[in-house]
Amino acid sequence: MSSENSKTKWGQFIPLATVFFFWGFVAASNDILIPVFKKAFDLTQGQSQFVSIAFYISYTVGSLLYMGVSLLMKQDLVNKIGYKNGLALGLVISALGTLLFYPAANTGSYPLMLAGLFTVGLGFSLQQTVANPLAIALGPITTGVQRLTLAGGINNLGTTIGPLIVSFAIFGAAATGNTDMSIESVKIPYLVLGLAFLLVAVLLKFSSLPEHPETIVESAEDAASAKNSALQYPQLVMGMIAIFLYVGVEVSTASNLPAYMQSKLGFAIGDIAPYISLYWASLMIGRWTGAVEAFTDNMTTQKVLRFLAPYLAFGVFLLVNAIAKHDLRPFYVYALIILVLIAADMASKGNPARMLLIFASLGIVALLTGISTSGMISVYAFTSVGLFCSTLWPCIFTLAVSGLGKHTSQGSSFLIMMIMGGGIVSWTQGFVSDSIGIQSSYIVGVVCFAYLAFYAWKVSGILRTQGIDFDKKISGGH
Repeated sequence: MSSENSKTKWGQFIPLATVFFFWGFVAASNDILIPVFKKAFDLTQGQSQFVSIAFYISYTVGSLLYMGVSLLMKQDLVNKIGYKNGLALGLVISALGTLLFYPAANTGSYPLMLAGLFTVGLGFSLQQTVANPLAIALGPITTGVQRLTLAGGINNLGTTIGPLIVSFAIFGAAATGNTDMSIESVKIPYLVLGLAFLLVAVLLKFSSLPEHPETIVESAEDAASAKNSALQYPQLVMGMIAIFLYVGVEVSTASNLPAYMQSKLGFAIGDIAPYISLYWASLMIGRWTGAVEAFTDNMTTQKVLRFLAPYLAFGVFLLVNAIAKHDLRPFYVYALIILVLIAADMASKGNPARMLLIFASLGIVALLTGISTSGMISVYAFTSVGLFCSTLWPCIFTLAVSGLGKHTSQGSSFLIMMIMGGGIVSWTQGFVSDSIGIQSSYIVGVVCFAYLAFYAWKVSGILRTQGIDFDKKISGGH
């Protein structure tokens, strides 16, 4: 490891982090569009969900297109055009998608609106393929997981404020149930978003981000046996299943929670929103905690930040819900559950495989607690799954692309394709709940976490045979 790559390159990381913010901002804002489109286009509930389908399926289609173009070129697309150009191209594609909102609003066309969202997602697919491994590469491998976790925390900031801003732009108020608006009011916010995409594309193009990150190229040259495809690396193939199941359990735990709280606990629909908000805020709490090591090597400062960061993120959640005039009293007890997260983060010692094993095991405990208890204990158990999912994406991603060298961007594209697990596992849990009941259906999530724990155990051995040992890298890095 060269000395110049022994520190996080903040001057390059900060512009990169803006794209992570956009992904969260748009994904969460889709929840605002669904009721708007449902009323404006007179849709059924099923038809309104095409918003989510169009957006998430675009990730898989984008990954397949990327691989198809690479095959035609007989060379990896991102390696050919460069990582920085790949990001800029992805942002331009997303900007073109936002432009479709203008004619769609003028003609009142729902399919054209969906085409716009789909195109935005296509751009995001390319951005994700480039940005995730790039975040790992902008500094030492020892803190690669923490950088990707920090980027995820910035993504969660987007998911927290995106719906508020889009709602304000469309309705003129941040929290109203009013959907009496002209469909044309969607035009301005999305045109502004398109301009923001183009502006960031230009900024990234002229930033100091590398076209071919040193660590990714180096590892390719260091590889003793050159492989022809990313799929020849077992850590990637098993990692693809892990990403599929991780996104699946993260999304399905939240998407089935309203049905559980309504049918089993008698909650009114309007009273469930803060608990869903707490679930997604839990991801932010966990990611802010997991990102601490990316900021400083000083162990004393790290210990202080490990306690400060999660409660700061929890404070953001409380503030947002206070603005929305929700009763905060049921949430104060959650501060105790956050202590479990802090202890787990400290026990992992920055090793992505150990962190994945500990957090997946805690996910199993949380779900089994939710299944076997009742009342508010079960609700807090299910929402705490968000805490234990929070750092799994960077852990799995780092482990899966480690040692891939020149095949890193191809491997990254395969991982992005597996985001579709969010839709499929949610549907599976819904299907299972019809047979065994909504509370027991969370056993589907237990199975997902069990595989993730197995992957954490298995991948350490696989990587060691390839000369990659995170504990050695970490002990050598400080």
